[in-house]
Amino acid sequence: MAEHKALTANSTIGEWLDHPDGGPLVRGLLAQSGASEETLEPIKGLPLQQLVALSQGQMPQSVVDDLVLKVNGGVMPEETESGAWTEQVTAGRFSGRTIIVTGAASGIGRATASRIAREGGTVVAVDISADKLQEFAGTFPEGQVVPVAADVTKQDDLDRVIAAAGDRIDGLANVAGVNDDFSPLHETSDQIWDRVIGINLTGVFKLTRAVLPKMLEAGRGSVVNVASEAGIRGNASGNAYTVSKHGVVGLTRSAAFMYGPKGIRVNAVAPGGVATGIPFPPNVSEAGSARLAPFQQMIPGLATAEQLAASITFLLSEDGTNINGVVLPSDGGWSVQ
Repeated sequence: MAEHKALTANSTIGEWLDHPDGGPLVRGLLAQSGASEETLEPIKGLPLQQLVALSQGQMPQSVVDDLVLKVNGGVMPEETESGAWTEQVTAGRFSGRTIIVTGAASGIGRATASRIAREGGTVVAVDISADKLQEFAGTFPEGQVVPVAADVTKQDDLDRVIAAAGDRIDGLANVAGVNDDFSPLHETSDQIWDRVIGINLTGVFKLTRAVLPKMLEAGRGSVVNVASEAGIRGNASGNAYTVSKHGVVGLTRSAAFMYGPKGIRVNAVAPGGVATGIPFPPNVSEAGSARLAPFQQMIPGLATAEQLAASITFLLSEDGTNINGVVLPSDGGWSVQ
């Protein structure tokens, strides 16, 4: 009989499903919520723990803890090596550096800001959610994470972000973004267009423009923009989101060309599916969803926010010293399909 290793919260969902005791527990949890095992197919490679973040508050940590206790006979086991990727912090990689991160209250932005802070950097954490920012900043020593509640579409707010950074800005991660409603062009409303383009593209343009003078003065700097698979293909999302992310790609390449000789690197990361639980607007387009569905089903699997943060911080750091103008797909191989 095959021996099964102990399951923990960091064991993958696939490992839980394949386990003779863990499988029934997870399937029972699905049955209680009215879901099926098929819904877990895209995320089988993620740790069970990730379900808490994906649930957007619907699943408390206690549910995962209870599953771990049940499958281990009431004993909480020590963490063992699993099939899930584990973040590896590089001590001191951002020591002495000040980095601005937008969208820092949740998801990819929070994971990026957290990694920079844990690697020694000072983070100016920007988000529209003041309460979540304060909670995040409170998990680090005072002054290491500087929270700035700001709307990236408003110039006065961006001026406050630059002021909060002080005399030095070594890097900028433009992470803040919103989804569209999957609408094709003839259905796209002015409201959806203006909101998505404003946050995803114009906000990136304005904040990058604002940090460049200090980077030019210093003769160095690194900017990383979060694009998307939708920035390099047409079948990943709706019209407004696809246009916004294609715009981010163009902005990245133009800026890299213009400022590379000045010691400033500008790159982009193009995520595929990411387990952040970002909500969609109401009234998602039926026509757009139907057209996109077969192609979205080809996504190899969802990544964690921490996996995207690993790609972003690599490009931000001196480890990316010889990389400029790159649009890096961080998508589990979706872009090669």
